[in-house]
Amino acid sequence: MPKNLSGRNFLKLLDFTTEEIRYLLDLSKELKHLKLTNTPHRYLEGKNIVLLFEKTSTRTRCSFEVAGRDLGMGVTYLDPGSSQMGKKESIEDTARVLGRMYDGIEYRGYAQSIVEELAEYAGVPVWNGLTTEFHPTQMLADLLTIEENFGTLKGLNFVFMGDAGNNVGNSLMVACAKMGINFTACGPKKQMPDAELVETCKKIAAENGSTITLTEDVKEGTKGAHVIYTDIWVSMGEPDSVWAERIELLSPYQVNNAVMENAAEGAIFMHCLPSFHDLKTTIGKDIYDKFGLKEMEVTDEVFESRASKVFDEAENRMHTIKAVMYATLK
Repeated sequence: MPKNLSGRNFLKLLDFTTEEIRYLLDLSKELKHLKLTNTPHRYLEGKNIVLLFEKTSTRTRCSFEVAGRDLGMGVTYLDPGSSQMGKKESIEDTARVLGRMYDGIEYRGYAQSIVEELAEYAGVPVWNGLTTEFHPTQMLADLLTIEENFGTLKGLNFVFMGDAGNNVGNSLMVACAKMGINFTACGPKKQMPDAELVETCKKIAAENGSTITLTEDVKEGTKGAHVIYTDIWVSMGEPDSVWAERIELLSPYQVNNAVMENAAEGAIFMHCLPSFHDLKTTIGKDIYDKFGLKEMEVTDEVFESRASKVFDEAENRMHTIKAVMYATLK
């Protein structure tokens, strides 16, 4: 049954029921079909949205811009130097100004409290493109990608390798709990999700017939996994000075052939990107010069393997973001 999400903000998946997330995934599939069959779907003709980026991005920006234009909307992009938000103008005032001019506001940047404050005062739907704590639009793309590969979500075994306490790890734990997927955080104790969020997710998971597990044991943690997921070892906005510590801490949790062979037959590999799997980036070359590493969180062999679904996942950002905007603005 269709859900009415008109006028809602999209700030974190904890704000949405399992049924509402299911609706957004099904809507994403419908919109993806329209896109791939070149069927016009300018359902939001005449509306305008603004994208506030305090942190730069490839996938998030392109997904919002293309999705917005596919839906018939005007799109304004404001990069970190193009807005006075938080500098000469308060977040509250920025929200009230933009809410008078636009039908929806996307924010990508720092503290979750910023996007929450924008939502409080804007008077129009606000969408979280990434904060330090959560990355909900990425989660819908991830769930859609998993379902496309397995035909279902409930009962699958999902493993996040490495820095499980970052915004992606936090959000994946919530997404899995909401959708009945068994979630395992496999990494050093120091990089595990916040204990309070873990307990919240355990309660949600129990209601949906799934489990939340934290482990430092790679072999035990990845055994029988249907999905192996990882992220870069140093998140956007963190100083370069932490690379040495993270490399020492997280190297045992690199996704390699041994990890994939320990997973279930037909397991897939996922990564929200960008990834340091070779020396074709300036940071990758710099890390090689300093530490002698040619690959970091995932080996190039796994990244380029048939099990890797990273580019399907990247494409699905556009379809799922389109679903969020349509559902909240229609």
